[in-house]
Amino acid sequence: MPMQGLEHSHKPKDIASRLATGPDASYLRDWIYGGIDGAVTTFAIVAGSVGASLSPKVILILGVANLLADGFSMAAANYSGSKSENEDFARLKAVEEKHIRFEPTGEAEEIRQIFKSKGFHGDDLETLVRLITSNKAAWIDTMMQGEYGMSDAGRAPLKAAFYTFAAFLLFGAVPLFPFVFSLPSSAILATALTAIAFFAIGSFRSIWSQRSWISCGVETTAIGMAAAGIAYLAGHGLQSLLT
Repeated sequence: MPMQGLEHSHKPKDIASRLATGPDASYLRDWIYGGIDGAVTTFAIVAGSVGASLSPKVILILGVANLLADGFSMAAANYSGSKSENEDFARLKAVEEKHIRFEPTGEAEEIRQIFKSKGFHGDDLETLVRLITSNKAAWIDTMMQGEYGMSDAGRAPLKAAFYTFAAFLLFGAVPLFPFVFSLPSSAILATALTAIAFFAIGSFRSIWSQRSWISCGVETTAIGMAAAGIAYLAGHGLQSLLT
């Protein structure tokens, strides 16, 4: 068991087991982006429609249309973006493999300068260069990280798209609940529920942050409600101008 206050064990067996699986790709940003965008865009439509004095039926139709179309669009864009990142990594890795094959001296010098910039000098630096360049896989991994800032923890495009779409639907549906059930004061209730959703997203994000859950929750709520306020003012203003 890890010591109290530490996140994991440092026993040799536990370290070997943990590193054997390699680094895990993170899909946190897909959940966060999808959740915030879903809540913001759907509630923005609700707020703008309320500001324009549209009927609850029209608000619901516009909200559901946005939920499906914009959610799919965002998921598709995330799929393409993640796939492009993986393809770019593969392209640059092939470049490094070619350069090591045809210009090993120059590539070794790049390793030397990478570690020199990290504070290594003299015999220690030369030992590092010799050791890293003696293993092609380690050599390429070091170049990918040191020259391009890229690691081999590739994200699965389909997973990224799924998590984005799922979070978009989950949180984007929140502002529509009062209108689905024709609840009294639907606009006020939708505002309250959406604010809670924003705060929940922000609080959840704090698990991966050193900031407090209250700070993250308040920040996300402020961003989301600001977007909704802009949409409401735009809808109300246009309604006043066009009538």
